[in-house]
Amino acid sequence: MNEAVCAGVDWAKDAHEVLVADPDGERLWGETVAHDEAGIVRLCRTLVTLGVARVAVERPDGLLIERLLDAGLTVLAIHPNMVAAARDRFRAAGGKSDRFDAFVLCELARTDSHRFRALSPDSDQTKALRALTRGREVLVEQRVALCNQLRAELERFWPAATQLFRDLDSPISLAFLARYPSPVDARGLGEKRFAQFLARHHYSGRKTADELLTRLRAAPVGRAAELEAEARRGLVLALVAALKPIVEQIRLLTAEIGHALHTHPDGKIFASFFKSPDSVICAATLLAEIGDDRARYPTAEHLAADAGMSPVAVESGRKKVACFRRGCDHRLRDATSTLADATRKWHPWAADHYTRARSRGQDHPRAIRTVGRAWTRVLWRCWQDGLTYDPARHHGLQKHAEILIPTLRG
Repeated sequence: MNEAVCAGVDWAKDAHEVLVADPDGERLWGETVAHDEAGIVRLCRTLVTLGVARVAVERPDGLLIERLLDAGLTVLAIHPNMVAAARDRFRAAGGKSDRFDAFVLCELARTDSHRFRALSPDSDQTKALRALTRGREVLVEQRVALCNQLRAELERFWPAATQLFRDLDSPISLAFLARYPSPVDARGLGEKRFAQFLARHHYSGRKTADELLTRLRAAPVGRAAELEAEARRGLVLALVAALKPIVEQIRLLTAEIGHALHTHPDGKIFASFFKSPDSVICAATLLAEIGDDRARYPTAEHLAADAGMSPVAVESGRKKVACFRRGCDHRLRDATSTLADATRKWHPWAADHYTRARSRGQDHPRAIRTVGRAWTRVLWRCWQDGLTYDPARHHGLQKHAEILIPTLRG
């Protein structure tokens, strides 16, 4: 047992249940603290005054976590599933309350702190990059939702407009729909006027104005009556008006993320794993989610687990199954999967890992996680040493080349 004063905080939107216990588990202080400036200041001051060594909370980030860390307290972020599993240790009737959860958290901090990782604050640059990448992710989700709604609306009465340009939410496509939101508006559109439109919006496709017009006129024609067509025309204009600023803000955020990545002390490390400059968002997400505290992931396996690349073993008797890991950082998993999928197309070592995984019967997602797990070992080593990825120092790649060259010669 750890001989220290510990606290459990059951976080909520408007108020927090707090319990502080001494090393023997005796209650020292318990109260409901409001989630306002006065309440948070009093909470931090009281915890420091009572000599609290560890505070257990069910979340790893947020305003309350930052204030506890700023007060010099050691914060243990405990997954809600672990708290739910631990409740039955202290109850028989199956009840649940916020106050009881604060007690469970306090007990876990008091008796099982060695099983949980203490949070450590990242640098201001890393926090800024994390805010930018997560904010962009939210805007992209909104863009996709609005774009899908716009596509569904056009498919009902003017499907030809969805076939002109590669991306329906591209600036040139939105400009076209703002000018020609219905078949009636585009009825008098000729080759000359359309060519001027394409030039004005810097069209970079390989189709001529005549070819695009042919595609426009060859598509099936809707049969919406006058009132319905006018209503749908208004919906298209509304959706285009909502999409335009989101698309522009995503563009600006992408540029800002690129600048933040290149100026970050660890930016070059993560950027070195990508061949295309368009991969700046994935590299920035990896850096933002992993952070800059090297002690956060003491081994490469810790990083692979948090990235969702390593499976969960389920064993019982003679049964042994590797299952998909759901409890992980989903953003980090997506970014690591993107890294694996991108590199398997040009990196010989990654391509070989992917091919061998598929030959063992793994489907594409599982094979990508196999490649991703291999990359986490390389990424972790570079991150720990503060070095950019160098193929000449990559032992796995060099070994692969030594095996491949004699094969080719033979």
